Amino acid sequence: MDRATFNTFCAAMPATSHVVQWGNADVWKVGPKVFAICGWAEGRDAFTFKVTEIAYEVLQEQPGIRPAPYLASRGMKWLQHYDLPGLSDAELRRHFEISYDLVAAGLSKKKRVELGIPEPSSI
Repeated sequence: MDRATFNTFCAAMPATSHVVQWGNADVWKVGPKVFAICGWAEGRDAFTFKVTEIAYEVLQEQPGIRPAPYLASRGMKWLQHYDLPGLSDAELRRHFEISYDLVAAGLSKKKRVELGIPEPSSI
């Protein structure tokens, strides 16, 4: 996946916003909270996303994926796809959707209603 594809995919999700920060990283938020980041690692695009506890334990063992710098060191369950083989584009898209759902579920009911986000499903 490239940065343009990442940005197009994230832009299509409901109630998202985009900012460029942290050294030219594309940061996507649902409401006020980050759910996906595309920055640089070792000269290539690196994609960072929130995961469940089980996915965190399993996926970090896969080549090309690691606990997300800064976020995981603070005890948060975030991973970074930074190198090959990593995940396929379809798998990355699915993890961005899951990350969006996890973050949206953490918003207050009032905020979700304000943003037009449906009640969270079980993830």
